Amino acid sequence: MSVRLLAAGDHFVLNRLLVDAVRAEIPDGLEIRQLTLPWPVEPFGPVAEVHEASGTEDELIEALRGVRICVTQMAPITRKVLEAALDLELVCISRGGPVNVNLEAATERGVAVCSAPGRNAAATAEHTVAMILAAIRRITSTHQDLLRGTWRGDYYRYDSVGPELGGSTVGLVGFGAIGSRVARILHAFGARVLVHDPYVTADQVNGIAELTSLDDLLLRSRIVSLHARVTPETTGIIGAAQLAAMPAGSVIVNCARGALLDYDAVCDALDAGHLFGAAFDVFPEEPIPVGSRLLSTPNIVLTPHLAGASKETAANAARIVAGEVGRYLRREPLRYCANP
Repeated sequence: MSVRLLAAGDHFVLNRLLVDAVRAEIPDGLEIRQLTLPWPVEPFGPVAEVHEASGTEDELIEALRGVRICVTQMAPITRKVLEAALDLELVCISRGGPVNVNLEAATERGVAVCSAPGRNAAATAEHTVAMILAAIRRITSTHQDLLRGTWRGDYYRYDSVGPELGGSTVGLVGFGAIGSRVARILHAFGARVLVHDPYVTADQVNGIAELTSLDDLLLRSRIVSLHARVTPETTGIIGAAQLAAMPAGSVIVNCARGALLDYDAVCDALDAGHLFGAAFDVFPEEPIPVGSRLLSTPNIVLTPHLAGASKETAANAARIVAGEVGRYLRREPLRYCANP
């Protein structure tokens, strides 16, 4: 008897990537049903009690009838969905964490939930370094000036130019899959790298970075980049006081999560001339609301939450969750289970 699986892909982690990866892992014995969710053509958002989800509960409930395994990136796995999906045993979320799953409800119903940590580590690390370079070399603002017909030779004045990355001290708040890659890239540039991460030991950063306290990192770093997960301890970890502690002419970068940073405080520091620049891929509200100070404050580089957007990320995501499906069906321990 075949196992029924739902591939609920979207326009980034495509169904064909999910299906091909699952078939490569389990060639026979699967009946695969497909559902295409609208993200990113339509922005993700909250659905009932879960976050960063795409699609509706009702369409997912219909697609999950008789399904034992669901692989998806954005489907809303809510309590209502779980209570209706009577045959569901395993949900594999092809992203770093299962934020679109009601983990408590899944656990109550005996549904295992897996994710795909590290899927976008290389892409996000590369994007972070690109954002640092764009901010310190004013790449986006001078590009826009040229498109408007303005040749900004005045940016060559000593007081207007930024630092080189080589030789600068860069502080990384977080040293996980992404932060550690950023550290290695920066080390290759010749930067001095400081790291604050309470879950990391000095031995783990030895050779590429120096482990230190957050206060010391802020005092010494010309560039600070955030790579922490959002927890009660890290929410708002960088606010007005922390920005004021950074050296004058510094740069703040956030490609992690908007909740880590006080964006109004950043705008204040830029307006006051204390910060040289800032670069953000994530925001407290997405899309950015019309009238946000982020859209009018100078010297900010903005990208629309696409640091992890690479073809390799999508393929990695499909491969990692397919591996979990294979382990589950072979009765092997799951590698990335959120509710073991």
